Amino acid sequence: MRPGVRRPRAVIFDLWETLIDWDGELAARMLQQVEAHVGAGFERRWHGVTDRYERPIRAALADAGVSPAAMEDVCALRLDYHRRVVVPRPGAAETLRTLRRLGVLVGLITVCTEDVEVLWPESEFAGLFDAEVFSSKEGLSKPDPRIYERCCERLGVATREAVFVGDGANDELEGARRVGMEAILIHPPGEAPLWPEVQAWDGLRVTSIPEVLEVLELCRS
Repeated sequence: MRPGVRRPRAVIFDLWETLIDWDGELAARMLQQVEAHVGAGFERRWHGVTDRYERPIRAALADAGVSPAAMEDVCALRLDYHRRVVVPRPGAAETLRTLRRLGVLVGLITVCTEDVEVLWPESEFAGLFDAEVFSSKEGLSKPDPRIYERCCERLGVATREAVFVGDGANDELEGARRVGMEAILIHPPGEAPLWPEVQAWDGLRVTSIPEVLEVLELCRS
């Protein structure tokens, strides 16, 4: 473990490309199905809704041009997609359980649409976290300092007592550092980090979720 990094009281995880994979093929298929209901050009309109991760899904979809008549079908397609992809990466669920068994609190901060929050209770992640922060519910996204502080408050720890693990999207790692948290970059083994801003990351890094235990030397506890 890097000198000066103390045993954390809490480890807080990102979701996409950290605990779960983003499936581009399934996402493209879902988009085609949505456009069959609402017409071509939906993807462009959807990405034009810049606060789509901080609002109720139906409000965001309406702003992207989804009519009331198509709304339920589109929401059902989106939920089906998220149900297929909100699945733990190998070793992720076991690592979360191990952390809690070792007395370390476990948190989640995710930038996501409301779909994730809706289906969360039926996912394999249900019950594995001590605090969960969904941007769609909070009206905040990373790297807003309040989203990290809010998760730490719910865990009952100071930010300096927590470690954040993520793939680096949304400036999330530096955002964690700015509020006093240690940050760990995760990226696929044998590959460069996904995002340009973390190509030269100078902090801790792992290539799988179970490695978090080793990097923080928790497996020796």
